[in-house]
Amino acid sequence: MKFRPFFRFFALLLLPVALLSGASLAHAQGGASRTDEMAKAERAAKAREQAKELEKDSGVKAPLQAVVPLDPANVWVLELSTGGTVKIQLRPDVAPQHVARVKELTNRGFYNGLLFHRVIDGFMAQGGDPKGDGTGGSDLPDLHAEFNDLPHVRGTVSMARAQDENSANSQFFIMLMPRLQLDRKYTVLGRVIEGMSYVDAIPKGEPAPQPAKIVRAYMMASGN
Repeated sequence: MKFRPFFRFFALLLLPVALLSGASLAHAQGGASRTDEMAKAERAAKAREQAKELEKDSGVKAPLQAVVPLDPANVWVLELSTGGTVKIQLRPDVAPQHVARVKELTNRGFYNGLLFHRVIDGFMAQGGDPKGDGTGGSDLPDLHAEFNDLPHVRGTVSMARAQDENSANSQFFIMLMPRLQLDRKYTVLGRVIEGMSYVDAIPKGEPAPQPAKIVRAYMMASGN
């Protein structure tokens, strides 16, 4: 019993040391945490800089957007003889020359009355040939390929061509189902954004007994 005052005195002496040690440990842990966060931030910044340098050196661009803002100047409208209107978002950001060609021919009235001369169930519907047999085109020169990273999925609109990669002219096809083996072999210039059910209803055949026609084609911005 007589030693208790000494123990209380000794404990009181040790308390500030313990508190100080705890505070020092907490401070050290907090400092370590801040150091870790700073290190992570530095690594992230370094990674971003390295990615920029790699993109600059390799010429690799950021992935293409699958969806772009609706622009009436780039919405191609097809009124079909079988009923219904199809709207196609054109992509001048990936195929500027092909989109310009479609717009020019559309403004001429070139596509009005043309057949969907080749329509394969589960594959695609092809049109844009004034001869109606797959061998025709416009009076404009053929286009150089603008192969891009947009995939041939359902609703994709791509330019038809002959064996020569640089032979696209006026013909196009609309994918009824995905066919990714066509990627980077044909120039994708847009995608159906409205009226895909009317594309599905286009009579099948090469040509069909009663093929569908494009009654009228126009750009949404012009309305005619």
